[in-house]
Amino acid sequence: MRDLAGGFGHLLAGQKWVFRHGRWLGFGLLPGLVTLVLYAGALVGLGYGADDLTAWATPFADDWGSPWLGLFRGFLTGLVFALGLFLAVITFTAVTLLVGQPFYESLSEEVDRSIGGDAPESGLPLARELWISARDSVKVLLRVALFGILLFALGFIPVIGQTVIPVIGFCVSGFFLAEELTAVALQRRRVEFKERLALLRGRRAMALGFGVPLVLLFLVPVVAVFLMPGAVAGATLMARELRGEDTDRAEGAEGAEGAGSAADAGGAAGGAPAGQPAPQAPNPYAQPYPQHPAAPQANPYEQAPAPQANPYRHDPPAPHNPYRR
Repeated sequence: MRDLAGGFGHLLAGQKWVFRHGRWLGFGLLPGLVTLVLYAGALVGLGYGADDLTAWATPFADDWGSPWLGLFRGFLTGLVFALGLFLAVITFTAVTLLVGQPFYESLSEEVDRSIGGDAPESGLPLARELWISARDSVKVLLRVALFGILLFALGFIPVIGQTVIPVIGFCVSGFFLAEELTAVALQRRRVEFKERLALLRGRRAMALGFGVPLVLLFLVPVVAVFLMPGAVAGATLMARELRGEDTDRAEGAEGAEGAGSAADAGGAAGGAPAGQPAPQAPNPYAQPYPQHPAAPQANPYEQAPAPQANPYRHDPPAPHNPYRR
């Protein structure tokens, strides 16, 4: 349960990070906008050509009478468009990451620098990185397709197929979505595809806490465009935790920065230079002059020593009194 909340926390932390760094938010929106335009054009073209495609694929129905011909081909046209829309939803993230590989790598590196001071680099040329990203995306899509076929077949089971199976489907999609997004940071660390899957399986609840909410939000492609930069930033934070790297230094630095700003403001209000503590108020009970050590007090019970006679002293003789008998 803690990992589940931790994954969702990384998702929120990534969104907060990009909104605090507005330049990187705009920078990360470009690949999603480009992909959205491409997908919108493809879906519009599919909508206009789906009926022709259906007619070309079903020549055996040309001699059918009305209304069966229209109903049959209309059903197939709607099915083709629904299939195209489904493929657009499940491939949107992979294609966006592929198109925006340089953009999202730069964003992920900046997140690493803001936390750890330096960002790991793969050292591979861009063409090689694009090839690895495309190859791994195909592996993910094949796994998603296999799970999709299995879950589609299980969906015909009464009750379970309408309740449990959709939940499992969202969990499967969320897990692999988390894998695709963490791949941006883990690929720079030279972590291979199988090792990435092993890391996520070891913290499956965290992967689901991160990926399932995104799957629900990514069902709307426009929302996916605006959440993608924050998702990459949050996936970088999660990748650092999966690898046992520090993820709290950024919060500590922000807290120290806020405390430093408050101290500077307090120093400026008190007349002290920035960065130095404000002077303390004078103590009204302080002595105006330096205190001297107190003189020792006499002991009333102590007897003074008797004076000793001076052997070298000679007293003069007393004068003679003529009236004394």
